[in-house]
Amino acid sequence: MNTSVSACLTLSLAPLILRQSHPHFSHGRSTIVQLFEWKWKDVADECERFLQYKGYAGVQVSPPNENLVIGNRPWWERYQPVSYKLVTRSGNEEDFLDMSRRCNIVGIRIYVDAVFNHMTAGSGTGTGGSKAYYQEKLYPGVVYHRHDFHKPCPITTYQDAAVVRNCQLKGLLDLDQGLDSVRGKIVDYMNHLIELGVAGFRVDAAKHMWPRDLDYIYSKLDNLNVKFGFVSGSRPFIFQEVLDDGHEAINKNEYTRIGRVVEFQVGYELSNAFRGNNKLTYLENWGPAWGLLNSDKAVAFIDNHDTQRNSHEILTYKTPKQYKMATAFMLAHPYGTTRVMSSYEFDSMNQGPPADSNGNLISPGINHDGTCSNGYVCEHRWRQIFNMVEFRNVVHGTDVTNWWSDNNQQIAFCRGNKGFIVFTNYGDVDRTFQTCLEPGIYCDVISGVVVDGKCTGKAVSVVEGGWAYIVLGALEEDGVLAIHTKAKIMSLNV
Repeated sequence: MNTSVSACLTLSLAPLILRQSHPHFSHGRSTIVQLFEWKWKDVADECERFLQYKGYAGVQVSPPNENLVIGNRPWWERYQPVSYKLVTRSGNEEDFLDMSRRCNIVGIRIYVDAVFNHMTAGSGTGTGGSKAYYQEKLYPGVVYHRHDFHKPCPITTYQDAAVVRNCQLKGLLDLDQGLDSVRGKIVDYMNHLIELGVAGFRVDAAKHMWPRDLDYIYSKLDNLNVKFGFVSGSRPFIFQEVLDDGHEAINKNEYTRIGRVVEFQVGYELSNAFRGNNKLTYLENWGPAWGLLNSDKAVAFIDNHDTQRNSHEILTYKTPKQYKMATAFMLAHPYGTTRVMSSYEFDSMNQGPPADSNGNLISPGINHDGTCSNGYVCEHRWRQIFNMVEFRNVVHGTDVTNWWSDNNQQIAFCRGNKGFIVFTNYGDVDRTFQTCLEPGIYCDVISGVVVDGKCTGKAVSVVEGGWAYIVLGALEEDGVLAIHTKAKIMSLNV
């Protein structure tokens, strides 16, 4: 290909790539919540009763395709595909369509965790009754045959990109996405989900597939279905799982030209900081200066279903104070498109979701205070988290300004003239801050909410010039205080 033709091709693809990085959030909303291992009916209920009222923008749902049934029903069985039939413990295709319709009506988008790097690591029967013949490399429910897979080899090194992308991850049969017979089935699966109203895909194990093959697959996807409220010509939002610690052959930037990438370093670095292993003051230049992707290429998160089980470095619901602080910082800062985790309780790495004696998923219970029961943690329902989702919505379009720190473990900053937040990870805060807000009485959205024009938690008085005296004790339940324009309950005459 000559240089001029290559340049024209690059320019023609650029708008398509940019559109694949657009999440299609409804106006005034931000942040995706990963409702891990929820039934489709329960997701639909949550869209209608909670998410639409708390400013959330979308739900990342667990893989909807048929998976291998494994004896003690571990969480990772959802990541062992048997076919692309929409039959899992979460529900069937009819249930999925009903969820998609109901959530889209109230402005909540659906993003599918798409698993197509591989099939199973063993033989058996799937959740829809299809068979997996591991030794024969035969999956009649798709149909995949022996010739659709890479030659069997284990991943023995991460210093060779070909090994990582062509060999078997944990014994899972590795599909060859370079083959038309494989590509076509993957495209058909994803296009069927687009027909059912999804807004995009979290691509599982993208690191283990060649970017050129993913590019081809994405290019064959249909535009989003206008029947679900999407603008004509909208492309599905693509965000790809690429864990890059900076010491391997594969670089996350290889994938940013075809979609966004989930930025694992956000969780690792913020967990490290809020555990007290790094000074909060260093977060002043948070972003690419830390080795992170550019903001418009990243999906930021603290933990997900995988890292909360496989890394002792990551903050989770089990360390709630620090976890809420790290999440608050992520949501208060303009970096990336944000995603929060919604877990179920677990005591061991392999533990599956709450289920009855027959293996059927149990629905989350909702307590009088809005928290969850029946074994679900529901971090997205924690006041400190859903109020910071609203904070992010309110301050959208503003920059970090008036950064302050004690040169150690206390920081504060404004988001333009719309919001202010302060953290302490060590020691008491007892001083006057420039909040950048107009004079008035504001409710701290961390310690409480606004009810009937009053604060159920702390109230902050901002005087002329934007100044406010703030006290935040190191031993308080939460090490963060946040106010914004929508939490103003009274103006002050100055």
